Amino acid sequence: MKKALVTGASRGIGRAIAEELGKDHHIYAGASKDASDIVGALPSAEPFEVDLTDTDAIVRAAREITELDVLVLAAGVLHKAPFTELTDAEWRESFDINVLAPVTLVRELLPALRRSRGLIITINSGAGFNGYPGNSAYCASKFALRGFTDSLRLEEEGRVRVTSLHPGRTDTDMIAGAQHGDRPKMDATQVVRAARLAVDAGPEAVVEFLRVRPVEGERA
Repeated sequence: MKKALVTGASRGIGRAIAEELGKDHHIYAGASKDASDIVGALPSAEPFEVDLTDTDAIVRAAREITELDVLVLAAGVLHKAPFTELTDAEWRESFDINVLAPVTLVRELLPALRRSRGLIITINSGAGFNGYPGNSAYCASKFALRGFTDSLRLEEEGRVRVTSLHPGRTDTDMIAGAQHGDRPKMDATQVVRAARLAVDAGPEAVVEFLRVRPVEGERA
């Protein structure tokens, strides 16, 4: 059975992807604290519990994984506030979790992924292309994640496939308090379908980029 590590697997998009890939993969279920709920819901899974702001802890946990086919970097944090109200701690956490944790995980797991000619999927955002008011830390971190992903894809060409997946507004607890007016949100299952497309495309083809967003409604 192939193996997949999904960070942020305890909730939201990460959980939805873990449940889908769990149909035909052994899942390392990433969570900051307790992964027992998602592990218990999957046919074959084990916890990957690690504080993504702790680089040493990430390294120790990743080095326990010697075989890996798919790495899905779905964990993320959103601090929504005007720039003048964001604290240094919120900026650091945004980059620690959204950028530096993925960098560390890729560095440690790249040998295993090269051996399997595997796949890395970064769950980015529309905020990786556009700035939005009240989202400066999140947008900056997602721009950085996109740059890392795009460069990694070029460097690993022919060895590891790399997909940058950019969901639009998705109905998860991360944006539950965000103000979107009457603009629609999509279910996480729509993001799952995009991720599955990238997984099923290989190993002889790579889906380099995917953008999926909710339909805005009828247009004239």
